[in-house]
Amino acid sequence: MTATPAVRVPTTDTGSERPQRSGRIILFSVLAGIALAVLWSYEFVDSTIGDNVANTLLGHDAKETAIAGTAAGLLFAFVSGLAGTFTACNIAMAASIGPMSQASPSGSAMRGILRPVAYLTAGMVAVSAVYGFVGVLLGDRLPQLSTGTVGDMPVRIIQSSVVFGIIGLALTYLGLAALGTLPDIFAGRPTARVVTLGALIGGFLIGRPYPLFNKLFHWAADTGNPLYGAGAFILQSLGNIVIVTALFALLVALTRGRFLTWLSATPRRTATVSGALLIALGVFTVVYWDVRVPSIFGFGWFPTMFYN
Repeated sequence: MTATPAVRVPTTDTGSERPQRSGRIILFSVLAGIALAVLWSYEFVDSTIGDNVANTLLGHDAKETAIAGTAAGLLFAFVSGLAGTFTACNIAMAASIGPMSQASPSGSAMRGILRPVAYLTAGMVAVSAVYGFVGVLLGDRLPQLSTGTVGDMPVRIIQSSVVFGIIGLALTYLGLAALGTLPDIFAGRPTARVVTLGALIGGFLIGRPYPLFNKLFHWAADTGNPLYGAGAFILQSLGNIVIVTALFALLVALTRGRFLTWLSATPRRTATVSGALLIALGVFTVVYWDVRVPSIFGFGWFPTMFYN
């Protein structure tokens, strides 16, 4: 009696292929983040886009016109947040699109939109409200409102470098964890991942040096009312995510939920999209705020494009 040889079924994703594929994704994502930090034009996004959007929506010069009253301050908070959507201190929020799709429930397209957006907003609002409240109480004792310098570098920019460096590392860690390279503390808990990303987006305010936000912060501190600070910072954060949320909703609605179905069809596809976005934007955040920005003030060197 002859033994029948075992039939070997070919697979499309072997154990040895997974690390190689993850390695390529990580490499390309890191290179994309560095390239974005080199190519980024803060003059264009801060002034050409940000200032013009704010001036148009408010109907006056957003930087030069004083904030007159509580209602005007809260309106300014939302509009300046919207105007700052694509600034270097906010663009990393785009990394939330992949994880939000993981937290979308099966069923109607509307549920697929509302639930992850609600989770993201909850994490974001919790941090921005607390910081607005505490920020008004501390006022000028915060480095973010200081006019001091260390050498040529403003103290408020040092706070930006520290805060965004930490947030960038956190985003990079989440990206590596999504690809299985590092332990994933949110494995099987996509909702917790989205809430955490929302908290990181809310944390952008802790380091934001954007001139319009700086003006808002000074106004809130001058009122002496921490509730105004909390409300203004919540509106600033909500303004920050309006466009990305609208794009996510539009994509889901136009495809009648098929985008979410496609993205979550295989765990590998979801992990690849989420991991690549998180790593690329995490690396961009670290390189831009901890290498490029200090080099502007004479600390280290970073390549400068001709248009900057």
